[in-house]
Amino acid sequence: MAKITFRNRFVYFIAGVFVLTAGGIIYFRFNPATNVWFPKCPFLLATGLKCPGCGSQRAIHSLLHFDFNSAFSSNALLIVSIPYIILLLAGYIVRHVRPQSPFPFLIQHPTVILCYLVFVLVFWFTRNIFGF
Repeated sequence: MAKITFRNRFVYFIAGVFVLTAGGIIYFRFNPATNVWFPKCPFLLATGLKCPGCGSQRAIHSLLHFDFNSAFSSNALLIVSIPYIILLLAGYIVRHVRPQSPFPFLIQHPTVILCYLVFVLVFWFTRNIFGF
């Protein structure tokens, strides 16, 4: 297996920044609700039920336009999950900078991940039962 060098990490970082920037520009400029070339949810198309990710594209578009009410109504799970996602990314960075730090291991503990999975499943069922 090839060793990941500092140069490779830097290239991956730059590529990630480029992809996120390009995606942000696309989602800022084009509304997924009105443009047909954005991908549709295969689960919704096959079953007529919303998956936990349904509405995420519209929510991202709304967040980039600072329309928090519309973002929350498009996909509340995404909006509520943003702090956890930020903590996971911070934990990833801390793990590589300071491997002895307990911070990344606490948020990646199996119990925390299991609780988040239960939260996602409850959201999935309730959004289809109550129609939000």
